[in-house]
Amino acid sequence: MTRRKKNKASKTLKQDIFFIFKRSPKKRYNAAQIKKKIKGKSSVDAIDARLGQLNEEGKITKLSNEKYKLAIGHRIRPKITAEGRVDMTQRGSAYIICDDLEHDIHVSPRHVGTALHGDRVKVEYSPDTKRQKPEGRIVEVTKRATESFIGTIHISQKFAFVTPDSRRMPIDIYVPPKKTKGAANGEKVIVQITEWHSSEKRSPTGRVTMILGEAGTHDIEMKSILIQQGFNLDFPPAVINQTDSMPIEISEKEIAKRRDFRGVTTFTIDPDTAKDFDDALSIRYLENGHCEVGIHIADVTHYVEENTALDKEALKRSTSVYLVDRVLPMLPERLSNELCSLRPNEDKLTFSAVFTFDKNDKIVERWFGRTVTHSNRRFAYEEAQEILEKGEGEFADELKNLNRLARKLRQRKFKKGAINFESPEVKFKLDEAGRPIDVYVKERKDAHLLIEDFMLLANREVATLIAKDKRGAPIPYVYRVHDAPDPEKVREFAMYALQLGHKMNFDTPRQIAASYTKLMAEAQSNDALKLLVPLAIRTMAKAVYTTENIGHYGLAFDNYTHFTSPIRRYADVLVHRLLYKNLEQPFRTDTDELEMKCKHISNQERKAMEAERESVKYKQAEYLKERIGQQFDGVVSGLIERGMFVELVHSKCEGLIGFETLEEPMALEGRYVAKGQWSGDTYRMGSPVRVEIVSVNMERKEVDMKLVPSDS
Repeated sequence: MTRRKKNKASKTLKQDIFFIFKRSPKKRYNAAQIKKKIKGKSSVDAIDARLGQLNEEGKITKLSNEKYKLAIGHRIRPKITAEGRVDMTQRGSAYIICDDLEHDIHVSPRHVGTALHGDRVKVEYSPDTKRQKPEGRIVEVTKRATESFIGTIHISQKFAFVTPDSRRMPIDIYVPPKKTKGAANGEKVIVQITEWHSSEKRSPTGRVTMILGEAGTHDIEMKSILIQQGFNLDFPPAVINQTDSMPIEISEKEIAKRRDFRGVTTFTIDPDTAKDFDDALSIRYLENGHCEVGIHIADVTHYVEENTALDKEALKRSTSVYLVDRVLPMLPERLSNELCSLRPNEDKLTFSAVFTFDKNDKIVERWFGRTVTHSNRRFAYEEAQEILEKGEGEFADELKNLNRLARKLRQRKFKKGAINFESPEVKFKLDEAGRPIDVYVKERKDAHLLIEDFMLLANREVATLIAKDKRGAPIPYVYRVHDAPDPEKVREFAMYALQLGHKMNFDTPRQIAASYTKLMAEAQSNDALKLLVPLAIRTMAKAVYTTENIGHYGLAFDNYTHFTSPIRRYADVLVHRLLYKNLEQPFRTDTDELEMKCKHISNQERKAMEAERESVKYKQAEYLKERIGQQFDGVVSGLIERGMFVELVHSKCEGLIGFETLEEPMALEGRYVAKGQWSGDTYRMGSPVRVEIVSVNMERKEVDMKLVPSDS
């Protein structure tokens, strides 16, 4: 053990001993008694030495019988105040996620007050041992995650109240009779809170801002998902007025300021249904035999000027939200689908990263700056893929060469330790009424990977340009970072993976990455390992935006940012602004202010992802509601105390088999195995099963299944 680890272990042991006395201030202990209370391999001699240190520090007092007691003045556990975000559980308790603390703070239901999921709060807590999350109570709500809720209105003669749909809003909202906006009893409405009361037992007061209509319709459910995550469905009038006043024509004066790529072969490749084309690729061959590839991104910052109503609304939203059947855009459609969108056969203002590849496909030159481009062709992914496979068609040579370069970039990335994580993306085929008639998994082919690899290149190189800028002090910037995985989670996962025949080396982060990449490859041909992939992903940290550049573990990049999607991500807007200001001379914005924006954007990203998952869950539940009584093949995808989750093989829909429906009691053995207490039969993560759909709760988006006996 290194000296640093010894010092840390010594400090932790002393803290653990001290907190034992603080939890029981009236009790007396000797070293042997303390050893029984502390989990670990600490010897009596080591404990006795720490007792002596605590005695010298005046925190405990030594008695005549070799026992110790808590010293006067240390009997009251100190209270510390922190600020964080509320992560509410379905049972009403909460965990406060604080950026500056290693552990979340647990708050019991009686100490939550009026705080709701996602709120920023101040919490008062007492420090505890590292083996237990500290307990606290919320003392103040500093910022509400949302002031509007969707729910059902109930009207009486003297008052009305709205019952929110979200289980994370556990109290009704009182609405004065004059504030109902004429809503009828039982209709779905949006209600805005106008007054929060100090007591959680007293309903907040609100007013109806929108009447949605009859509950249960597809359109209302999708809107409900967005509203519950705090997203506004409409843009403020000031934003629409600002956008409508923008000219369509690009002036010759503006074109003269930019590098002109309009004569270079350029095209976009996007999903078939996309309208917001924010990236394009250009390719041309130079006289010296080199190949120049331009990655052209919509110049949103030309239109979205700082501190305007449009800019403030874009920051507030921070992201476009993609549900199953619709997009809630970050920018008004006139910008996202018209002015900024790199539509074919139109001149467009762009911000570009241009790379020159030599004859050995190595990058020998880089250029970044504002440009004007003209897309010659708009490809859907399927069209581009067909040309790549057949080797013929419009711009076939250009596509083939870009694909060859993309594969080289991909190979180099994995050689440096990138993890090849590919989560299945569920897609739906909907009828005219929006009902799902089929569910399938989107297949990623070369056309998708081609675009992805060039976008990764631009993001990496833009970040590297700023990170390695030698012109004085470091330049504050927006980085997309991804931390190494939690060692404990990896160790537990590795032990389970070993049971399924996959051995992992997890001594170092680099070895973990190599093991995960090997797992991805083996899972392609081994069904037993396929369910390990999402489990492996769960051990990983979440990527976030921050000014502190720690690199991107999953991509094995020392420097990484988001530059390529400013139409749908505000982080990219910030990156464009900062990059442009630093091209000529160093520009240093206020780091603290930039970090606050990064945290807000990361939080909005989480909300958008939750909304997207909720819309998928709703459509999956709707799909299975029409298939009650039917049987499907599935695999065990999760285990909890009351049952096991099963993911259907074809549709990736998930449901729960309650243990109470089985013929014997089941006991969990760790996180990944359930065992029958009579037969000894085991169900593991990834175990194949046959299930029948029993019931579907559309309100909760929950599906109940039952196990079909193997002999049937």
